[in-house]
Amino acid sequence: MKTLLFTLEYPPFKGGIANYYKNLVKHWPKPDDIFVLHNNDNKLINHKLPFLKWLPALIALRQEIKKNNIDYVLVGNILPLGTATWLLSFFCKFKYAVIIHGTDIAYAQKSSRKKRLAKKILSRANTIVCNSSYGASLVKEINSNWAKKIVIANPCVEEFQGEIKLPKKNITEGKNILFSISRLMNRKGIDRVIEIMPEITAKFPNMIYVIAGTGPDEESLKKQAKDQDNIMFLGKISEAEKWGWLKNCDIFIQPTREEDGNFDGFGIVYLEANLMEKPVIAGDSGGVRDAVENGLNGLLVDPENNEDIKNAIIKLTKDKNLAKKLGEQSRERVKTKFIWSEQIKNIYNKINK
Repeated sequence: MKTLLFTLEYPPFKGGIANYYKNLVKHWPKPDDIFVLHNNDNKLINHKLPFLKWLPALIALRQEIKKNNIDYVLVGNILPLGTATWLLSFFCKFKYAVIIHGTDIAYAQKSSRKKRLAKKILSRANTIVCNSSYGASLVKEINSNWAKKIVIANPCVEEFQGEIKLPKKNITEGKNILFSISRLMNRKGIDRVIEIMPEITAKFPNMIYVIAGTGPDEESLKKQAKDQDNIMFLGKISEAEKWGWLKNCDIFIQPTREEDGNFDGFGIVYLEANLMEKPVIAGDSGGVRDAVENGLNGLLVDPENNEDIKNAIIKLTKDKNLAKKLGEQSRERVKTKFIWSEQIKNIYNKINK
């Protein structure tokens, strides 16, 4: 069966979704039967059009289906590409699946028009692929009867292949290191960790909190932390530096929360920390629950409760044996459960039933 991945995000476009689709194609069981139609040359969306900006996508999809005799379309974006796919499915003979990453389905519920359209697109889809159990639960909230056509395929992570760049010893030597890396926005929970750092350092004077990344709330976070010498902002760092800090830190912490309908669809960074045998502290929200199992590869905390976050830090800092155990278990979990070829096979087997 010839299958087409139809997406707005694909390498060299950066980001977790683009990486997911790169690996979907890379690990497709029959590599000669998978094709890609992406937007890297801006041929799918025309922002100059006064309306129906996705109309070029419909035309391009029709041409691609005809050119390669496509039987099945994997739609990477419910809106707007799902709209083009849904409409074309009435005129061309093909089946389609919609891939849901979490926030996209939440976005599609923000207006009555989008909600109605998303419902039509998902109703006609043969398969709904969700990247997490939480994403699947959001889909089932819309229509519980869709449960039978849902398949879950989690994102995965692979060992860093380059040379890891370790942080300077004069910064890290003799320190307990909390580490976060993300787009700097308050819902990632970095603000909460900054709030409790005075209480943490009162118990552990050698604790430092290292924050990497840039983002819309960077300045407000720096202002919040300005009188705390034990908090360090790295700004944008390279992949080699990121893996160096993951290797050198004691705990990876990111108590992300849901805010204004936005949440983490999964949380690949927790698995990256786990690959370096680090325990993680994560917010019990969104798709993070698939990435972090409480007591197995880290601790899930109430991201709205500073006391809960503080107690998790204290627990892992005091109990070195527990931290070590979680770190060792976490690497084993990643290596056995989050394997791209197996996760992608879940999709392949579902659409080929």
